[in-house]
Amino acid sequence: MKQSDQFLFESSLPWEDLGNGLRRQIYGYDDKIMMVKVDFIKGAIGTLHHHPHTQSTYVVSGLFEVAIGEKKMVLKQGDGFLAPPNAIHGVVCLEAGILLDVFSPVREDFLK
Repeated sequence: MKQSDQFLFESSLPWEDLGNGLRRQIYGYDDKIMMVKVDFIKGAIGTLHHHPHTQSTYVVSGLFEVAIGEKKMVLKQGDGFLAPPNAIHGVVCLEAGILLDVFSPVREDFLK
């Protein structure tokens, strides 16, 4: 399994355009963990989905309506959420912002 460099600088990490007002930067990872920064424009939607990874997310900025299963909450800067493995979850960006996602294990589907 490959891993990221030990020191990561925002200015040298490429952004991946995901379309529909979303883009992401992949930060540190190895086979056990991965951190990803996701930038949203207002109105962008992280569609409902699920995956076998545990996901812990921190709201760096903005305002998001977050759905996990049947529950919905509005989260702002400083808040966060935990999506257990295989839980259906998604977000709607109410005010432009950034989410910092941490996955365990690594999201190999994000690596090219």
